[in-house]
Amino acid sequence: MRKPLGAALLALAIAGAGAAPAVAAPVDSAASFGKSVDTGSVTSVVNDTVASTADTLGQVLNGPKVKAVNFAGTVALSNCSGSVVRFPDSEDNDPALVMTNGHCLETGMPGPGEVVVDRASSRTFSLLNASGSRVGTLRASKIAYGTMTDTDVAFYQLTTTYAQIKSSYSINPLTVADTHPVKGTAITVASGYWKRLYNCNIDGFAYQLKEGDWTFKDSVRYTSACNTIGGTSGSPVIDQATNKVVAVNNTGNEDGERCTVNNPCEVDESGNVTVRQGINYAQETYQIPACFGVDNKLDLSASGCVLPKP
Repeated sequence: MRKPLGAALLALAIAGAGAAPAVAAPVDSAASFGKSVDTGSVTSVVNDTVASTADTLGQVLNGPKVKAVNFAGTVALSNCSGSVVRFPDSEDNDPALVMTNGHCLETGMPGPGEVVVDRASSRTFSLLNASGSRVGTLRASKIAYGTMTDTDVAFYQLTTTYAQIKSSYSINPLTVADTHPVKGTAITVASGYWKRLYNCNIDGFAYQLKEGDWTFKDSVRYTSACNTIGGTSGSPVIDQATNKVVAVNNTGNEDGERCTVNNPCEVDESGNVTVRQGINYAQETYQIPACFGVDNKLDLSASGCVLPKP
């Protein structure tokens, strides 16, 4: 939610963070929702950068907690993070897919009940290698799917296949797991936008997560160590043991407010509301592979597919 400003580059240099993320023309569709970048003050940008720098220095001094998870296959969008993903049955010659949040779409945030399917797009994505260096630019041919109803996810179909990406950049896609994530699992939220890894555990699951006009179902709740910031929206949530994607990062309660934008609340089966200030969330992805068939074609009528339909 902290959109880089013109002066932010100077702030980054002052903070000693090194190279700043490349920023394309701003996409305002996600400017005030979840963990996308926002039109925040220069002060907020500096604070986030200092926090990120301190975290990086801590990893250098103390050693990374997890060596298996890295940035390979993640991407940076103009306003969010994302990743090149495949499903268990995807083939190397299938058109590749980029996963991010529905609220990161350049067409604007989908309203409650709105589903975007097969909409032309030429959006570009900066592809990162294991160390977080940009190795190339990928381009979309269309938005295959996007919504903020029940979940907060979008898939872009690319003009290149997995095999072509592997041949050109030696980068493999991340695989989306098709089993429900487990409480207590050690995870990493890998932000391509900030080139930053957040390590924590799955604390539990929210039956419903209400944020403004939107409601998400069976959301992943992180332990407090994953203090994700603006720009991390759409980051893959990776199981550290399997290196598979189990969710997509999307939001968190910033100010302690109840069920407002940027302050989601949890609602249980009995309707009881819980507010957890400073806690962040992701949307599960295990049921999504059932919605994509041969050649990575979307099939919302397929058996086991529960994604909302247009």
